[in-house]
Amino acid sequence: MSNTITEAKIFSCMQSKVLAKNIADAYGTHLGNVITSTYSDGEFQPSYEESIRGTRVFIIGSTNPGPENLMEMLLMLDAAKRASARHITAVIPYFGWARQDRKDKPRVPIAAKLVAKMLETAGATRIITMDLHADQIQGFFEKPVDHLFASTIFLPYLKELNLDNLTIASPDMGGSKRAYAYSKALASDVVICYKQRAKANVISHMELIGDVTGKNVVLVDDMVDTAGTLTKAADLMMERGALSVRAICTHPILSGSAYERIEDSKLEELIVTDSIPLQKECSKIKVLSSADLFAEVMQNVHHNKSISSKFLM
Repeated sequence: MSNTITEAKIFSCMQSKVLAKNIADAYGTHLGNVITSTYSDGEFQPSYEESIRGTRVFIIGSTNPGPENLMEMLLMLDAAKRASARHITAVIPYFGWARQDRKDKPRVPIAAKLVAKMLETAGATRIITMDLHADQIQGFFEKPVDHLFASTIFLPYLKELNLDNLTIASPDMGGSKRAYAYSKALASDVVICYKQRAKANVISHMELIGDVTGKNVVLVDDMVDTAGTLTKAADLMMERGALSVRAICTHPILSGSAYERIEDSKLEELIVTDSIPLQKECSKIKVLSSADLFAEVMQNVHHNKSISSKFLM
């Protein structure tokens, strides 16, 4: 029996086509052919227009809300399973619904666990994702999860800036572990913002733990949604004597008035990845590509090589 590894095939969900095309180029192949038919009521049906029987398929798509992004990934997985693909890897640059990773009050769902079960039921045999909102989400899956860190993208950029008196900051207590990891890699100080919320996306109070006087501050977070926390933290740090404030956030959700807040804020720049396509241009937002990272990991997964270096900050 031959041990030859057949070529993998890469397919894209509709929202992530630009990133998927870049990943396929970096991988050294082309995107597979998928046609999506849409009914007048909004229902849609993806169809693989080439044989995938017995192959490894990579399906690329972020699952950020609205719900159609998750639904498309589920339909693509189900179609691949029913087309007899041998290995079905869901490549999810941004794993949506991840903020609901526990019961923080009575009678609420754990949506991240539900999404994990749905992906596995639909047919995913492996998950590749980047900067989960909470590390424990990996434990919601019974299939292998490759959790990559965008620090391999951000750290070279930060080092190129060559900032004096660099200080890494976390915009909340929950991100302190991530901030300490960056500070260790950059040999810098750390400060932390303590915030209280009146309700989701509304901050009632924020305090700064640490000194930023005369420092060039870089805020580190896994995502930026309304940008309320980031811009408030930037304003607070400039008031406390910081020389400049930048932010690096892996996933640019940027909902509501986020773009306006960023433009009007004291942030020098916001550095993000292309895990979610930007809705519009913004002079303060710089996008770094994650295509090479995903392509390398997908190559190694397909050829059964180690990817442990991509798990390290």
